[in-house]
Amino acid sequence: MENSNLRNILLLIFHLFFFVNSASKSKACHAVDKEALLNFKHQITSDPSKLLNTWTPQTDCCQSWDGISCDNSGRVVNFSRPGLFSDTDYPVDTSMSGTLSPFLGNLSFLELLDLSDLKDIKGRIPSEFGKLSRLTYLFLDSNSLTGSIPVTFRYLYQLKKLYLSNNYITGSVPPTLFERFTSLSELGLSGNQLSGWVPFSTGKMVSLVKLDFHGNNFSGSIPGTIGKLKNLVYLDLSENQLSGTLPRSLGGLTKLVDLYLNGNQLTGSIPSSITGLSSLQFVRLSENELTGSIPPGIGNLPLIRRLVFENNKFTGKLPATIGHLTALTDIYFSNNQFTGKIPPSFGNLNNLQTLDLSRNQLSGQIPSHLSKLQNLQNLDLSLNPLGLESIPDWFQKLNLFRLSLGKTGIKGQLPNWLASTSISTLDLSNNALTGKLPSWIGNMTELSSLNLSNNGFHSSIPDEFRNLSLLMDLDLHSNNFTGNLKPIFSKTFQFPLGYYNSIDLSYNMFSGPIDDDIGNEPVMASVISLILSYNPLRGYIVKSLGNLSSLEVIKLVGNGLSGKIPLEIGNAKLLTTIILSHNNLSGTIPRQVLNLKSLKNFDVSRNKLSGKIPPHKATIPVSAFVGNPDLCGAPLPQCKHF
Repeated sequence: MENSNLRNILLLIFHLFFFVNSASKSKACHAVDKEALLNFKHQITSDPSKLLNTWTPQTDCCQSWDGISCDNSGRVVNFSRPGLFSDTDYPVDTSMSGTLSPFLGNLSFLELLDLSDLKDIKGRIPSEFGKLSRLTYLFLDSNSLTGSIPVTFRYLYQLKKLYLSNNYITGSVPPTLFERFTSLSELGLSGNQLSGWVPFSTGKMVSLVKLDFHGNNFSGSIPGTIGKLKNLVYLDLSENQLSGTLPRSLGGLTKLVDLYLNGNQLTGSIPSSITGLSSLQFVRLSENELTGSIPPGIGNLPLIRRLVFENNKFTGKLPATIGHLTALTDIYFSNNQFTGKIPPSFGNLNNLQTLDLSRNQLSGQIPSHLSKLQNLQNLDLSLNPLGLESIPDWFQKLNLFRLSLGKTGIKGQLPNWLASTSISTLDLSNNALTGKLPSWIGNMTELSSLNLSNNGFHSSIPDEFRNLSLLMDLDLHSNNFTGNLKPIFSKTFQFPLGYYNSIDLSYNMFSGPIDDDIGNEPVMASVISLILSYNPLRGYIVKSLGNLSSLEVIKLVGNGLSGKIPLEIGNAKLLTTIILSHNNLSGTIPRQVLNLKSLKNFDVSRNKLSGKIPPHKATIPVSAFVGNPDLCGAPLPQCKHF
């Protein structure tokens, strides 16, 4: 948004300058420039918002053509027709179809060219653009351009800003492209299909403030020359295929505020030189293969606000010096191999909103110093061998929005102080919780996601459960819950929230039958996944399940269900997975069900189905039909009597 505002201010200055200075003095539009612009218009096949409507051969391009400004001699210096622009107080978003005319290379006095956000400008960038030696601003981002970056771009060494982002540009960046780009302050090549190495000539762009190469296919290592970019504030090389180690020279980027290297294949440890990044506020190194421990010197970067190191192979203890970073709002260290205790110094991070230390090897008590974190909203310590035994009572002093303590060794019953919290997401899965699901669960009216799976609960669902009017995701699988399902499927909701997205009640002792109107319950209108497997439900598969228009996954395995598969299931057009194995279902397989367009996973094995399997397009293995002695037809053996 800041870039858009700056660009709009820049364009406004251009327009005002040329309007004031050329209204009474400028000559008529130069014939060469006019021809080039008309040729551009000729190659535009669609202009729905009529951005080029004023461009007519009979008029002067300097005086009356929208988006064009000239100097006093009648030479075009500004060509600006972006697809996203401001019209009075309202932003206008439009598109334009066509290709870039090579004739634009004849606009030899052009200083600004903005054809960004037109969406449907296709084809290659003409090599003739390399003749625009006076060009200082070039915006071709957010189109459908293909081909490679022209080698002739090396002649555009007066450029200050160059954006080719969000196109389909391929090939490698010419090695010497940036050799003379000493005036360039912003370079955006993100969201393309560029490959090869990041050029060593990148280090020549000494005025560079912003460098964004993310979302390409760059490989090789990060060039050490990048440390020469002493004015760099923003560096994004994320979501590529970069390998090798982090260059020590990164530590010389003392003005760097944003560093994004996530989603690559980087190895090795974080160099101790990182302590030189004195202006750093946001750093993301996640989704790599980085190893070693975090340097204690990271505590000397006082402006750091977000550390995202998840999904690597970091080891060692968490540095206590992180507690010095009082500007921190987010720590994401999930899925590494950190050991030892959580440092008590983390309690000093009074601005911290997210602390995610999940999927590590942390042990020992959670320091009560964390109770001082009154701004903490998200706490995830799940999948650590903490051996908690119980949730510490001081947790009730926190104002948590999300709490995840899955597989942390919690035993016993749910603490009743949870009833007075405003927790929205609660995950206590894979522990040793026992007893009844308390009736006060109905007081947790802010709950939107509840996961108590893989515990030892052994009660029915209390009627008060109906009060969870914001609950959308429910996972109670692998417990010993009993009773009927009515309180779950008839709970209240608060429009537009509180409709189920997913329900997993499998591996319990819930009894049936399934209510005939389950598919008509308002709270089920948006459910995507419904898993009820391995409960003694008995009864039959109800027809109303076909009314669940958002349903993608249904699993009713080992429920003792009998009767036919309702053809009405075929009305749930978004179904991708139907698993009905290990029941007592009989009759034929409805063709309406087997021929659902999105169907990928289907299994009716170990039932009592009969007849010919309907012809179907989905690739379904033999194993999905076995155990039905009277079933025949592909992929089973051919039918003899049909």
